Amino acid sequence: MKVKISAREIRDYPSEVRVKEVAKDLGLRAVAAQVDGQIVDLDHRLEEGDGVRILTFEDPEGKKVFWHSTSHIMAQAVRELFPEVKLGIGPPISQGFYYDFRRRAPFSEEELGQIEKRMQEIVKANLPFQREEVSKEEALMVFRGEDFKIQLIQEIEDERVTLYRQGGYVDLCRGPHLPFTGMVKAFKLLSVAGAYWKGDEKGPVMQRIYGISFPEQGDLERYLKNLEEAKRRDHRRLGRELDLFSIHEEAGAGLVYWHPKGAVIRNIIEDFWKAEHIKRGYQLVYIPHIAKAHLWRTSGHYDFYRENMYFLPVEGEEYVLKPMNCPGHIIIYKSRKRSYRDLPIRYAELGTVYRAERSGVLHGMLRVRGFTQDDAHIFCRLDQLEEEILGVIDLAQFMLQTFGYQDYQIDLSVRDPQHKEKYAGSDQDWQRAEESLVSALQKRGLDYRRAEGEAVFYGPKIDIKLLDALGRTWQGSTIQFDFNLPQRFNITYTDRDNSEKKVIMIHRALLGAMERFIGGLIEFYGGAFPLWLAPVQVVIMPITDSERDYGELIRKRLFEEGIRVELDDRNEKIGHKIREAELQKVPYMLILGKRETQGGTVAVRQRRKGDLGQLVLDSFCERLKEEIEQKQIW
Repeated sequence: MKVKISAREIRDYPSEVRVKEVAKDLGLRAVAAQVDGQIVDLDHRLEEGDGVRILTFEDPEGKKVFWHSTSHIMAQAVRELFPEVKLGIGPPISQGFYYDFRRRAPFSEEELGQIEKRMQEIVKANLPFQREEVSKEEALMVFRGEDFKIQLIQEIEDERVTLYRQGGYVDLCRGPHLPFTGMVKAFKLLSVAGAYWKGDEKGPVMQRIYGISFPEQGDLERYLKNLEEAKRRDHRRLGRELDLFSIHEEAGAGLVYWHPKGAVIRNIIEDFWKAEHIKRGYQLVYIPHIAKAHLWRTSGHYDFYRENMYFLPVEGEEYVLKPMNCPGHIIIYKSRKRSYRDLPIRYAELGTVYRAERSGVLHGMLRVRGFTQDDAHIFCRLDQLEEEILGVIDLAQFMLQTFGYQDYQIDLSVRDPQHKEKYAGSDQDWQRAEESLVSALQKRGLDYRRAEGEAVFYGPKIDIKLLDALGRTWQGSTIQFDFNLPQRFNITYTDRDNSEKKVIMIHRALLGAMERFIGGLIEFYGGAFPLWLAPVQVVIMPITDSERDYGELIRKRLFEEGIRVELDDRNEKIGHKIREAELQKVPYMLILGKRETQGGTVAVRQRRKGDLGQLVLDSFCERLKEEIEQKQIW
């Protein structure tokens, strides 16, 4: 029997071969596998011609299987220790897993310790995860008394459902799972939080236990160390300590108030963004924040995105607080006839949008209800498509590298080949679009992961995910094709032969949301912004009142040179002033004593390097301006 291992490798196996035997043959430490696009257990039996991709913990899909299996181990421990609890769901998440339990009182720290101890015993027992397929009636009998499991079973459309057993514990689950509990060598329960059942604020409140697990103890230790560092870098804490932004429940959750220092950072980024876009042929536009509902009916958002939209009655007519900028840019494009000579047209806008996110998912600046997208839409001809994609990739790389992001992952998100009916556009459209994206990535020598089923319904896309100093991923640039809106809005141009043709439309955002991007930057830099982004670049510190006038002269000079400068002339000891400036992450401090005043110099202290000695003011100014101009990252 022939099994396809990769595009270039096919191997022969006996007719009864299972995935685990292929993994052993390849010498891989497998957790699961992907067979013709479907994630399966290692015990899955292969058929003639199957394409197999062995998944290890290093693969994102492998991590999900590993963490999902650990959630079942935790649920078994909880059920054995606290038999009165009702079971909810226990999925993997971006970092780890959780499981929801119905229980009157939250789990205490002591109880979490008991659960961890019982999990260790389950892992040591090395119980097999056993998959079973049963009828819905049988499943209802298995989970008699488990209200939440019964609800889930009743919602399943198929007549048969899958269960997984380990030891005496059984759970409703599609899987896949690890072969044995003993593969989970290291884990930690991290926290407990309240959560609504299925995210419904009117539903029962569940107790959600979060955890993390790894194949090796060293992996866990590194993760926990990074977790502590992440707490130190938390943008919510730093935003408060550095006076950058705030969010006020009395004004509305998920709405960011930019304080002066935070507004300085945002303004610098926006000015940089605008200048670079204008250089590359983009035209800046502005659109209103509301529009009639019929516009969103035409776009399809009214039907498919309604639950995330805010509606406003205006003189008896329904308006929408815009969740997207694209329909507004389309209206500008369609304001007059366009010729093939006009294309490409690139509209760019820092456009504020509003989305009705549930309160439970809001998180500082990273998940909000009102945010500003660095949005742009490109209208072009088919023959211009690849060149436009290359231009977007180049601009995205330039922007991200300027801010210090050197490492990122690239996903090519395409259709689920098994469910093409869920997507807009013809097979020919999708093939051309995917080929253009692949060709552009290859021409730039960029490695990418093909992510089947992760395309948006209106077209394939490229997603660039940033890696920060702790190895965490952040959503960065996205480049999306759209076959849907050009059809819905009849977006055309007049070709050489005077025929009307549909434009190719590209959605793209390089930074994403300004709120999320700057929140990520705060954590990336730990609040210590490089000089060109720092809200205060220099603090002048007279040692005594005698140097105050000299300090004011220096402040005026630096201000005239365009430097963001403050004079700290408080009646405090110099050590106290230095400590405060360091806590505020100020890049440069100028210490002024009697010697500096008499000699017309400044004693320079840099945030990371410490004392740099005495400099003439002109030399210091030139140093600053060069560092700012080059946008140096320390």
